Amino acid sequence: MATDMSAAGLSLYDARPFFEKALQHGLQHKIIDSQKLESISSDAPKGMVQIARYFGTEFLRPDLEKAMARMVNLVSLYLESNCLGDLQAAAVSLQAHSFLSRSKGGSDMLKALIAMPQNSHFGMNERGGFTDTHIPQLAKWTLCSLAQYQAELAKRKQVVCVIDAAVWFADQLGFDEDDLEDAGKDAEAVIRTALLVMSQRGRKLPDWVAFDKMIAALRQKHGSKPEDFHVQLPQNLPHEFQQVTENARQSILADQVKILDVKLPTRKLFDQTPAFMGRYFWREDALSEIDHHAREVSGAWDKLTGGNTDDSSLLTLFFCMAAHAAPKTILSEKSAATLLRKIKKAGFKPEAATEYIAAHAPAQYQSDYAQLWRSFVQEGEAILSSDAVGSIDDALALLRRECNIK
Repeated sequence: MATDMSAAGLSLYDARPFFEKALQHGLQHKIIDSQKLESISSDAPKGMVQIARYFGTEFLRPDLEKAMARMVNLVSLYLESNCLGDLQAAAVSLQAHSFLSRSKGGSDMLKALIAMPQNSHFGMNERGGFTDTHIPQLAKWTLCSLAQYQAELAKRKQVVCVIDAAVWFADQLGFDEDDLEDAGKDAEAVIRTALLVMSQRGRKLPDWVAFDKMIAALRQKHGSKPEDFHVQLPQNLPHEFQQVTENARQSILADQVKILDVKLPTRKLFDQTPAFMGRYFWREDALSEIDHHAREVSGAWDKLTGGNTDDSSLLTLFFCMAAHAAPKTILSEKSAATLLRKIKKAGFKPEAATEYIAAHAPAQYQSDYAQLWRSFVQEGEAILSSDAVGSIDDALALLRRECNIK
């Protein structure tokens, strides 16, 4: 019984190309006339030679045989896709149009597919449509089934939707498609960051400095109550982008524990953690980062020096570093004498001050500060390091003259 059922099932399966089935249906139901049949018979060899030449040579039998298979498959692909598998409609199409036009229709479908982006990374997609460099891909696809074509088309349409959504979000935040191409980042990263920006009522896609501030603001606001952290879809979001944007929103919520963790430095999380690298987007603006860094360094230096930039204050600061002490811009005589005794035991380390200048002083002043310190060391190192009787008094005299000693 089971054997009979299997045999019956197999007998119902028609493995012929869809073109052959449509042609047979058209002939049986008198949709396709004898004149059209003759036209197909005449066009088929011409098309076969053209396809063989396009992918190789028309002078080798194997190439011609493969060309025939490709041509039949292209016609089948076009008819089955455009007629939704309806043999009646496919037969009508064959009767109304030339055989070669149906073959070209299948080829155009595949060329359009191949020209579609395969992934959502802006830096990895070509512009300009189908070119000769795609011919090897076309050769493969001409022998594929409709199911394979439809599966790939669905995948690539999803990628296109993600890219188009990212372009829409970028446009809302003052960033155009050419900027995205130049940035070369993933479209989903753009959407995630745009949703975060909009949740903070921001109006521009951020550079790193602004991104860092945005994360700090989110942590300050929601760090103690992550359950209050919400990301909404924009009210004016086009319907076709709803699903891909919702997917991005859900991925942000999955990331929220780490996003709101104040113990994780922003740079380390977003730019140095493998799972987060490339997951969010910020504009690359080296000048902005340098300027921000310079302001931070300058602010920290001003705080350290108390705004005192005279030579005496700076030399006092550098002397403290070379004497293994915390940096200060003013010393009492008692403190200065204590540091001099420390130098007698541990040694004078002028390089410590030099390194401190390079690491902490504003870049535009480092050269001048280093020169100021070198001049002091050249004049005073022998006195500061001397073990001679009365050397402490001589060293104190030097410090009173060059530094801030009260």
